[in-house]
Amino acid sequence: MAELDELEYLSEYREDNRIEAKRAQGGLPHSLWETYSAFANTQGGVILLGVAEAADKTLYSVRLPDPETLAEGFWRAVNDPAVASVNLLKPEDVRIVKSGGHRIVVIFVPPAPQALRPVYVGGDLYAGSYYRCGEGDRRIPREEIDALQRRAAEHAWAAAAVEKHPGQA
Repeated sequence: MAELDELEYLSEYREDNRIEAKRAQGGLPHSLWETYSAFANTQGGVILLGVAEAADKTLYSVRLPDPETLAEGFWRAVNDPAVASVNLLKPEDVRIVKSGGHRIVVIFVPPAPQALRPVYVGGDLYAGSYYRCGEGDRRIPREEIDALQRRAAEHAWAAAAVEKHPGQA
């Protein structure tokens, strides 16, 4: 895959179940973490910091005061268990790219492995677990969180069994 250093044609994209735009001109928005959780608990997605949505739903870049500081702040926060239950990202998943004459921060959030779901934010499993629905983030109901935890435990148990007895799986 070619190195992404410029995001041309930003206006051709729309927010949906895989793309979320955040102005982020005042720093990391609180709603960023709900989207991180939602993308991690569904199919993954891309969070664009320094991008706004026009009335016609097209996306456009805005001036970020300091994209590097924003990206560094994101890394500090995503590694803090009080902010996010798990950091799913690799260094190449957070990039600063040019778009429309501005530099924006692009965060690629992969779907979490079953054993790590639900990914939650704010240190609260039940209040901080989200899923992506269309272009919005929705809180996962308590009974679904319990089911996700059961599946995660079963997955971890099965993985441990295979590791103990690799030839019998």
